[in-house]
Amino acid sequence: MKKRTIAVLAAVMVMLLLAGCGASQKTAGLTVKEGKFIVGFDQGFPPMGFVGDDGEFTGFDLELAAEVAKRLDLELVLQPIAWDSKDEELTTKNIDCIWNGFTMNGRENGYTWTEPYMSNKQVFLVRADSDITTLDDLAGKVVCVQVDSSAEAALEDNPDLLESFGDCVTAADYNNALMDLEQKGVDAVAIDVVVADYRMQKSEGKFRKLEETLQEEQFGVGFLKGNEELRDIVQKTLEEMAEDGTLKSISEKWFGEDITTIGK
Repeated sequence: MKKRTIAVLAAVMVMLLLAGCGASQKTAGLTVKEGKFIVGFDQGFPPMGFVGDDGEFTGFDLELAAEVAKRLDLELVLQPIAWDSKDEELTTKNIDCIWNGFTMNGRENGYTWTEPYMSNKQVFLVRADSDITTLDDLAGKVVCVQVDSSAEAALEDNPDLLESFGDCVTAADYNNALMDLEQKGVDAVAIDVVVADYRMQKSEGKFRKLEETLQEEQFGVGFLKGNEELRDIVQKTLEEMAEDGTLKSISEKWFGEDITTIGK
């Protein structure tokens, strides 16, 4: 009787192990904590990632991340971070990736990247009643950028333009930057075009975008340097989403058109 009980228990253990192996096949070898996919993002960066009217995190990038996690049988954990602390969050492994309108240009060697999934530009927003219409009109004006942002880097790459400003100040996030713009604390905000367009739609005519741009760039998902395993499976999943039309569908939901670039 005792031998039979042991044999039954052994068989049950084997079945459980096999079941576990089958459930984790999609994510075998991944460096994730307890089946969780922890995505770091700036919660003040609509429409890519932000706090919605219902108090919940939402956005284009977060919806992409949720679909990837679902297909990989991973629990999605959305982790808001201070943008200027993103590298520390990655190196301490508090997050698995940075996924939130993260510009690849100029950062190619700092992270392990997916292929770019959409294009972006850096532009300037001004108040709708402002007399600023060109980049030359920014001379002597106060311009605001988000700290450690691509807009800040783009301005540093354009020293003549930067030096023409009366002052260039930084804000912790675009919510504060645009609040300062609306309250006339600054004259213009250098900002990602996807964010600028979204803000103009929501601002009821308060802001206007200059036609001239700073630079064009691309968005990707950034992982800790050397984490090719997780990057590769996320990349593969994004490609599958492009092939079956999921990327297109999510893009049209947020932007009214398909602006993704994978597979094109």
